[in-house]
Amino acid sequence: MDRRAFYKTLAGATLGTAATSVKPALGTPRGFPATDPSDEGIAETPYKISIMLWTVFNKLPFEERLEKVAEAGYHAVELTGESAIWTDEEFRKYNKKREELGIVFDTCAGLRHGAGDPSVRDAFLDEIRAQLRMMEKLECPSLIVMSGNVVPGLSPQVQHDSCVEGLKRAAELVEGKGIRLLLENIDLEENPHYYLWSVPEAFKIIEEVDHPQVRFLYDFYHAQISGGNLITHLQKNVEKVGLIHIADVPGRHEPGTGEIDYINIYKKLGELNYNHYVAMEFHPSSDPVKILAHARLEALRAAQG
Repeated sequence: MDRRAFYKTLAGATLGTAATSVKPALGTPRGFPATDPSDEGIAETPYKISIMLWTVFNKLPFEERLEKVAEAGYHAVELTGESAIWTDEEFRKYNKKREELGIVFDTCAGLRHGAGDPSVRDAFLDEIRAQLRMMEKLECPSLIVMSGNVVPGLSPQVQHDSCVEGLKRAAELVEGKGIRLLLENIDLEENPHYYLWSVPEAFKIIEEVDHPQVRFLYDFYHAQISGGNLITHLQKNVEKVGLIHIADVPGRHEPGTGEIDYINIYKKLGELNYNHYVAMEFHPSSDPVKILAHARLEALRAAQG
């Protein structure tokens, strides 16, 4: 499932269930287990590496996709709504598989409503409640939240304020449950109607929400297209970042194929002691397993400085 389809529509049926707690605690433990021979010689790093699954292995059955992730040396996967159609038996089967492979589901995405439209606030909150129940089955601790598109007739300030209020209301649903909500930026080339393309505004929203379980998903791919200045924004606001997405510009391929200097970014993340996930969200230009394996090791080694 391509999560970008969600961003262009951001409309859908209202879902409703009771919010429930999820087992994993906030944050990511320091270090990365050296389960792959290639990890030898890599010292402790503050962050772990994940894969946003929509970008790779889409033609394979789900269990085989997880096997490919493990083959590339990864132990964390981000989902984009794949589990929405799973039966109870499939939940049991896929959870068993990921446990066998030593994989966690670290983040989920796929909400159809955004925080920036006050007219769909109830539907937005109901969707989160439904997602929380699914996340409990997956033992997943983080949920990506969107601003939604520009609403005709609403001023930018009204939409900004709606993002703040929507996230505050959403934070009430996850209060004390070990869940992190992650607000993402999207560039206007990908979705010319999307509201929150500005990284500085995103950080301002997080600051105004002022809740430890609400953070920014800093997507460097979108941010580069939307104005760049990636490291400066990171240095000033690293404590507001809860997840990072990685892809190069142009083309959304692996680091090193475009204009973003990811080696310097990884070094800076290490210097700043960023201790949450860094997720690869790119389309490999050739053999996916080899490229993903290289990208993971490059990110870990660069963090050593």
